[in-house]
Amino acid sequence: MQRFYETIFIARQDITANQVEALAKQYTNVIKEFDGEVTKTEFCGLRNLAYKIKKNRKGHYVLMNIAVKSDGIKEMERQMKINEDVLRHLSVRVDELDNAPSALMQNRGFREDVVREEVRPDVVATEVVAETVTEESTTEPTA
Repeated sequence: MQRFYETIFIARQDITANQVEALAKQYTNVIKEFDGEVTKTEFCGLRNLAYKIKKNRKGHYVLMNIAVKSDGIKEMERQMKINEDVLRHLSVRVDELDNAPSALMQNRGFREDVVREEVRPDVVATEVVAETVTEESTTEPTA
């Protein structure tokens, strides 16, 4: 049974954007080997880290939405641990995949001209419908 995951990894600051994209493609191929699907890949660019990680102050952030069996995630994480270009990674199981921009992309100070995002709308687990609630304003007479 396929499950849904959000995986984010941070790559070293001294590799190029093309090398980061190559890493993302490598991990996408691992997922495809296990009959999975990567529905969204967000390249969030070079960002400052909260603290030094392996002597790096910055890192390339990449977020991936994945639908795969647990064996596929385990293999991808194993390869991330081996790769010296990946500083940190985190995979979280979610109930449904969200194709909306992530919190990293919604940051006010983030430059949109640097953003590269790949979304596959044909592979959507569930639709997210946003509802707006309006409050009726009541006016009370003032005495």
